[in-house]
Amino acid sequence: MEVYNATMSTSVSQARVSQRGQTNLPAELRHRWGIDDGGEIAFVDLGDAALVLPGGVDRAMAELKSVLRVRYDAGLAAIDDPDLADQ
Repeated sequence: MEVYNATMSTSVSQARVSQRGQTNLPAELRHRWGIDDGGEIAFVDLGDAALVLPGGVDRAMAELKSVLRVRYDAGLAAIDDPDLADQ
């Protein structure tokens, strides 16, 4: 599975939304995310903000499940009490 950007970017950009609800994704993001010729992105409504994720909803969910699985397995491995480890 490809990871788009392992480091946090400090880049901030701004775009306008047209009357029809359309906007452009900044070229810097399209290049970094490898979607220069088109591709899916997902929007997560955070209430007062939106999170934009490259690869669409399915890819975002798969990546989240992968990260959570690794952290969960590491947490179980760190439990020293054998009676709790299999719970």
